[in-house]
Amino acid sequence: MTPAIVPAVKTFLTVLDFVGTFVFALSGAVAAVKRELDLFGVLVLSFVAASTGGIIRDVLIGAIPPATLVDWRYLVIALFAGILTFYWLPVIARLKSPVQLFDAAGLALFAVSGAQKALDYGLDAPMAALLGMLTGIGGGMARDILLTEIPTVLRAELYAVAALAGASVVVIGGLLDMPSAATTFTGALLCFGLRLGGIYRGWHLPMARPSTSASADRGPDSK
Repeated sequence: MTPAIVPAVKTFLTVLDFVGTFVFALSGAVAAVKRELDLFGVLVLSFVAASTGGIIRDVLIGAIPPATLVDWRYLVIALFAGILTFYWLPVIARLKSPVQLFDAAGLALFAVSGAQKALDYGLDAPMAALLGMLTGIGGGMARDILLTEIPTVLRAELYAVAALAGASVVVIGGLLDMPSAATTFTGALLCFGLRLGGIYRGWHLPMARPSTSASADRGPDSK
C-alpha cells in the first residue's frame, strides 16, 4: 500500500525532480547536439536522460505509474531543455564542459531525491541509499548507451560512488531524525563536489590493469 506522504515533503521532492529533470535533459541534449543528431534525436536524448532514473526508482518502490509518465510537466521540462539546447547551444556551451557539469548536477539532485522518496515509501536504509544511487546514474547510463559510449558509471571516475555518498547522507540524516531539507542539501553538495573532483582533479577508483607478464604472454601471434 502506498504510504501517506506529508504534502510539504511531496512538494519538496517534486521540485527536486523538476530541477533534476531539467539539468539531466540539458546533459542529454548537449551530448546529442555534439554528435550532430537532428531535432527529434536531440529531444529523444533529452527525455531519456531526464526520465530513466526516475522511472526506475518509481517502478522499484511501487509508485505506479511512474510520475514522469503521468505528469505532463516532466515531458514539457525535458522537451524545453532539448529545444533550448538545439537552438542556443553556444549560450549553454559557455560553461566549461557543459555536459559533465549538467550531468553532475542531475546526478546529485536525483541521488538525494531518489533516496528521500525511497525512505518515504518505507524502504530500509541500505536499500534506500542504493535506490538513490540507481536513480542518479540511470539517466546518464541510458544517454551513453544510446550514443554508443561506455557508460560513465563503468569507468574509473567517481560517478556511482558520488551518487551513493550523497544518497547515504540523506539516509543517515533520516535515521537521526534530522531535517530532510538540510540533509538533502548536504547530500547533493557532497555528491556534486565528489563528481567535480573526479572531473577536474582526476579523483577515481582503482583501475583494473593487466599484469606485465600477462601482457607479454599475448604476443602478436597469440590468438
